[in-house]
Amino acid sequence: MDRRGFIRKAGIAAATVPALASPAIAQSMPELKWRMTSSFPKALDTIYGTAETFAKNIAEASDNKFQIQVFAAGEIVPGLEAANAVSAGTVEMCHTASYYYWGKDPTFAFGTAVPFGLNSRHQNAWMYYGGGIDLMNEFYATKNLVAYPCGNTGAQMGGWFRKEIKSVADMQGLKMRIGGFGGKVISRIGVVPQQIAGGEIYQALEKGTIDAAEWVGPYDDEKLGFHKVAPYYYYPGWWEGGAMLHTMVNTAKWAELTPLYQSLVKTACQAANVDMQAKYDALNPGALKKLAASGAKLAPFPQDVLEACFNAANETYAELNASNAPFKKIHDAMMAFRADAYLWSQFSEYQFDQFMMGQQRKKLL
Repeated sequence: MDRRGFIRKAGIAAATVPALASPAIAQSMPELKWRMTSSFPKALDTIYGTAETFAKNIAEASDNKFQIQVFAAGEIVPGLEAANAVSAGTVEMCHTASYYYWGKDPTFAFGTAVPFGLNSRHQNAWMYYGGGIDLMNEFYATKNLVAYPCGNTGAQMGGWFRKEIKSVADMQGLKMRIGGFGGKVISRIGVVPQQIAGGEIYQALEKGTIDAAEWVGPYDDEKLGFHKVAPYYYYPGWWEGGAMLHTMVNTAKWAELTPLYQSLVKTACQAANVDMQAKYDALNPGALKKLAASGAKLAPFPQDVLEACFNAANETYAELNASNAPFKKIHDAMMAFRADAYLWSQFSEYQFDQFMMGQQRKKLL
């Protein structure tokens, strides 16, 4: 990362404030020590590491006056309780996936990803230029939270299965670890969703407590060893075409920050958001090769499975739109954006990628 550029954008480089005297700068940058609880284990250097990248950016840009200590899932509170702890004021901030809290209100899901929603580029575009951040913060405010995008995995894999999936019938009765709102949708085709934190998935698969599990993608999945206990690796993860993470801050603590520090948090989040997906895109190809060499059996979900899930998602949206006004407000905004985003994608990345993948199949890449 260009640290000088980052600092300039945060508004604290000397070149951008030539008129300020040294005491004024010092007064606008009080010494703070905050804690950030992560929803993820330290073993995941991608997701957990993004919180560390965020904290490092804050420290460097503030000359170490604003220090944030990152704690892994379980060190302060369990991973799936991170946002709840921030909302209650137990800890100042967290790094988490918004859809972990969909059980409290399905509207939380839009902050991360919803089934057959946006891919990662669309998600970023909607958040930064389609009103998504403001819409989500209007909702988060009712939960005593302020949040900004801070990472994206890109399109995820569909997960690991202990048995082969040939049709919708094979999905019925499967106990599957699936995060967030996707579980509600997939239950309509007979799957029994299980909400299990990342560090506990392997043991559940190994013991047969669950029949399948989705996590992220090749790099993280290979580190966690899922291929050793569930060989069938399906794609795509239609419930999260661009899973976004957030830094969430307690509303009262956010109000205590100076405007300078608030700007710095927003900028550090945006930098970490870009960094995380770049890291995944760099690491996933090699990990996928390793998984295939280790016996993982890659396959796309059967077409009838995808179509059944797509229909189940639309049915679920219709039900929630009729009963949950905040959900409907954000759903309508996101889906209108989705229509235009996929229209444009047909003429840009899709056509280019299709051609290049054809060249790859011809062994020309």
